[in-house]
Amino acid sequence: MSQNFAQLCLDGQTYTLPIVEGTAGEKAIDIRNLLKETGYITLDSGYMNTGSCTSAITYLDGAQGILNYRGYAIEDLAENCQFIEVAYLILNGDLPNFGELEQFKRDMKRFALIHEDMIHFFDHFPPNASPMSILSTMVGSLHNYYPEMDDEEDPYGGITVTTARLLSKIRTIAAFSYKKSIGHPLVYPNAKLNYCQNFLNMMFDRPNMPYVIKPEVASALNKLLILHADHEQNCSTSTVRLVGSAGVNLYASISAGVNALWGPLHGGANQAVLEMLELIYADDCNYDKYIKKAKNKEDSFRLSGFGHRVYKTFDPRARIIKKACHEVLETLDIQDPLLDVALELERRVKNDDYFQTRNLYPNVDFYSGIIYRAIGIPTNMFTVMFALGRLPGWIAQWREMKEDKVNSRIGRPRQIYTGLTLRPFLPMHER
Repeated sequence: MSQNFAQLCLDGQTYTLPIVEGTAGEKAIDIRNLLKETGYITLDSGYMNTGSCTSAITYLDGAQGILNYRGYAIEDLAENCQFIEVAYLILNGDLPNFGELEQFKRDMKRFALIHEDMIHFFDHFPPNASPMSILSTMVGSLHNYYPEMDDEEDPYGGITVTTARLLSKIRTIAAFSYKKSIGHPLVYPNAKLNYCQNFLNMMFDRPNMPYVIKPEVASALNKLLILHADHEQNCSTSTVRLVGSAGVNLYASISAGVNALWGPLHGGANQAVLEMLELIYADDCNYDKYIKKAKNKEDSFRLSGFGHRVYKTFDPRARIIKKACHEVLETLDIQDPLLDVALELERRVKNDDYFQTRNLYPNVDFYSGIIYRAIGIPTNMFTVMFALGRLPGWIAQWREMKEDKVNSRIGRPRQIYTGLTLRPFLPMHER
């Protein structure tokens, strides 16, 4: 292999394959013409060794525990920015100046309401309907009420009216779905509140029982949304790109992303963490028992919230959210025994060679569920919260895919067929 190309030997013939190098030094062997030139395809279950696209949005170094949005360290953004600033960054490529941010805020407020006809949709879901199912359905339905998105010009240099509309309305849809599920009257958006405050108010304000928004709670929610805003080519993001590659509209692509995130192996991880902590607590905090079960390869039990498919060291988001978790519990004066269980479990895992040699460190899901629980968000809404945060990344990835006129093409993975070969057809009386 040279600096510029790799050589592949097949059936006595040598093929030259270009080397593509990213700005951060990542290298890839370009096999886009492999089938045409050689008659071979590659087999890569889970696509762990396959780059499906080039992207300028998020840089992730799993070995070093680095996560950057558009070149900015996640630590700096989480500490200093509002969620909508980070959304603007991810969508537009740069952090907004004062005028751009104010315009974006005005757009978000202008589009916060959903069409009154859509509110009646909530009445036809059963009381126990999954909030993710409701969210997916409602997002997909938005195109019926706002079809002009297919034709509109882009007046804000990368932040379209459609983007502002979707970011604002999905927050309202999520809060409304929760209110409907518990039989409470809807609380409409308040133009005087910022993005996170507005969501908390729509979720928890009640007649004769006004909700008091604590700054520490709004700050923790702001951090959580930022930490989830994008994460490279994960399952749901790849789904948004794949569905969008067929030429469908943004709302349909985002709806597909919501459904992919719904899976317990993807967006449901923080719910699994909370259920694991409750299990350990209910079993008299028998840590040794569950650590032993996690080490047993023949036991299906695994420690949720530890390790990551990409990070091979500490998840940088976990450090940020652990601190926020303590701040929220202290502010709300909540003595949550599950936090004690989480801290002790983390301590034991940290000092256990079995987990350390396998790089099983706490990830972002380990503490996020405890924060949501403290705020009052029910477990079945955890994945919805994930979707609210991930939305800017989904939109930006969809836009990037659509704007790449050179490499963008409809997604069409290949396969290696392992079924039966051609068989003679037998008429009914001979079978």
